[in-house]
Amino acid sequence: MLGLKLATDPRWVNIAEANLEEILTDHAWCEQKAATNAITIITLNSEYPDLVTELLALAKEELEHFEMVHDIIKQRGYTLGRERKDSYVNELYKFMNKGGSRVQAMVDRLLFSAMIEARSCERFKLLSQNIKDPELAKFYHELMISEAGHYTLFIGFARKYGKEVDVDKRWKELIDFEAEVIQRYGKQETIHG
Repeated sequence: MLGLKLATDPRWVNIAEANLEEILTDHAWCEQKAATNAITIITLNSEYPDLVTELLALAKEELEHFEMVHDIIKQRGYTLGRERKDSYVNELYKFMNKGGSRVQAMVDRLLFSAMIEARSCERFKLLSQNIKDPELAKFYHELMISEAGHYTLFIGFARKYGKEVDVDKRWKELIDFEAEVIQRYGKQETIHG
């Protein structure tokens, strides 16, 4: 369903499990960035009422996820560390078309967002199936389902409003680019690392 060309090595879960405080902190900040991204899309494309409505709900949900991860961090006696850079996301961002029409920019931002959700969904699935901690396995299973819905939402809006853009062609180009990028990741205790 997600169309990713390269799967994460399941051994990445062992890396994540070895430092739960770090993976949870990174995850919390990923949720905050996802909420911020949704608001940025709204700000740049406020003339689409359905997009605004749906992305407001998504931003709220991402903040709820941030809160949920933060609650787990506190319950386990960990500390929410400082915000981390997400090198994977920063590399994907370079792919986005910085010129062109507003519609092209919107489509690229929506596809960029869909890709991040797709990879997060894939990582959460791995965690849910392989992490030894039953509470976290259940938590990541629920988030996997949520991320799949976000992926679908972003792709759907790209197709709905990207009539002047070959959205499927652009999505395939992003999938190919992401496959090159992700080869350098999967070796750190971060959601995308």
